Amino acid sequence: MNWFFLALLGPLLYATTNYIDKVLLDKYFKQKGVGTILLFSSLLSVIALPFIFLVDHTVFSMSARDILIMATVGGLNVGVLWCYLLALKHEEASVVIVFYQLVPVIGGILGYFFLGEILKPLQIIAMAIVIVGTTIVAFEIDSDNHFKLRKKTVLPMLAAASFWAIGGVIFKAVALEENIWRTIFWEHVMLVAVGVVIFIFIRSYRDDFLSAFKNNSKTILSYNVANELIYITGNVIVAYTYLLAPIGLVLLTESFQPIFVLLIGIFLTIFFPKIIAEKIQARHLWPKIIAILITLVGTYLLFLK
Repeated sequence: MNWFFLALLGPLLYATTNYIDKVLLDKYFKQKGVGTILLFSSLLSVIALPFIFLVDHTVFSMSARDILIMATVGGLNVGVLWCYLLALKHEEASVVIVFYQLVPVIGGILGYFFLGEILKPLQIIAMAIVIVGTTIVAFEIDSDNHFKLRKKTVLPMLAAASFWAIGGVIFKAVALEENIWRTIFWEHVMLVAVGVVIFIFIRSYRDDFLSAFKNNSKTILSYNVANELIYITGNVIVAYTYLLAPIGLVLLTESFQPIFVLLIGIFLTIFFPKIIAEKIQARHLWPKIIAILITLVGTYLLFLK
């Protein structure tokens, strides 16, 4: 089971990047941070390319068809990031991340309708359980103790989970035909390419990016480089654990990310409230805990054979 503890490093590192994103949005990009972080993340994906090449020198031998497919995955990943940042700009990280538990649910539904995959009764029950869990955090308690739908969170995160599920299905198909390192390499190449296209053709994003870089270049660059390095390290660890254990079990460990996000949020709120201040009062905390536990159970059942 040594692979299990290694696999947990992936979601722990991803949880760390969630809070770096939140700090950047709240402290440095209060007005138009989504486009700026999107550009930073896309362009800084170039950092991963030489390291992946060192691991696998055959990355350039991928077929043109598969490269084109990975271009699609790269575009979907940008869509995931954009929708996620839109939600994170208005909501706590510990709420936003729970919606990523819908990815395997949406993937299962897509597989049923478009790939002819069969859903077992237990899987259908598991999907329903995950949906119940995310529904809990889809509503918040306002100052008058009334339940209110988190519209600015639910809609973009549903889109993000859908993009991720579609990209994951495509990525898996290519990775099985080629190999994991080639697919990750070209995925990052396409992320960089999309970032370049956005920089050239979307003037508002370009202006915000250059302005942010000019005004806080050292701090912002440090945060973003660290963020990308942590995220890329997480990707490499997860990719490596694919070689040590069944993919379904590795994917199951990723469902621990909301737990890590919640724990980090509580820790930062108590000890470093000037950096992150989440709502940790009982009436706000318990719905998050219940939702995370419910989705964790649903995800576990979903991956049972």
